[in-house]
Amino acid sequence: MNEDAQVSTLKRLRMRSWRRGIKEMDLILGAFADHHLSALGEDDIALYDRLLSENDHDLYAWCSGQQDCPSEYSELIEKIMKDSRAL
Repeated sequence: MNEDAQVSTLKRLRMRSWRRGIKEMDLILGAFADHHLSALGEDDIALYDRLLSENDHDLYAWCSGQQDCPSEYSELIEKIMKDSRAL
């Protein structure tokens, strides 16, 4: 991915992280995006993009441990929640 495309993608993902359907996910994902998005590799950015397409209520249930998350997201959710607990 060229640099301009990467900057555009990161900007779009950061916006989508802060403009969720429920405020709890705004705070969790927005903070993660602000602190860690630019350090992710291309594969993790693509995975994060797919994660943002998931339903907010499902995301919250996965992040809060109320439900098991799909295995493809488990490491990413773990990183997100580790960041969230550090704030």
